[in-house]
Amino acid sequence: MESSSTGTGTGGARRQATRQKLYEAAVTLIAEQGFSATTVDEIAERAGVAKGTVYYNFASKTELFEELLRHGVGLLTASLRTAAQDTEARGGTRIEALDAMIRAGLVFIDRYPAFTQLYVAELWRTNRAWQSTLMVVRQEAVAVVETVLREGVERGELSTEIDVPLTAAALVGMVLVAALDWQAFQSERSLDDVHSALSLLLRGRVSGSR
Repeated sequence: MESSSTGTGTGGARRQATRQKLYEAAVTLIAEQGFSATTVDEIAERAGVAKGTVYYNFASKTELFEELLRHGVGLLTASLRTAAQDTEARGGTRIEALDAMIRAGLVFIDRYPAFTQLYVAELWRTNRAWQSTLMVVRQEAVAVVETVLREGVERGELSTEIDVPLTAAALVGMVLVAALDWQAFQSERSLDDVHSALSLLLRGRVSGSR
């Protein structure tokens, strides 16, 4: 998974590159066999580094996974924010911004399917050491959508009756679940096709209205 920031100097860049390898190895292994069954030795071997390198970068496997979640959701949040900002810059409506965010979410999930599967699974677990971190980063992603929804209400594009927090969570959930269903059961469909279907839902045309 690509980084949302770069290290300072050669040493920082090298350490960031190592962390990238560890993130990639961890997310793939944990998605394949679960957190408990995955060992630090396996992560190091998959990443092509020494076991000591894992502990140099992360105090434990749990810390590695916690930082992986923070890193991945951070990338998703950044992509959603960029989609909204780009739409604003070209004079688009808030509905268009939401539509662009749906597409950005689908692109992210298509690029990082293993991470997305892991993230969705962990959202529903309550006994994990990283639960509080997961809730924080989840809210950061949802907050980006909430901001656009509130702007839409303020501009008269959306109804004042909208429950902004719940609607934002529903939109994020819709993209996550629909994308995972697409990849698992409807993989023959293109990203454009899936985006078009979700766009219809966003624009309230499921009932046949225009």
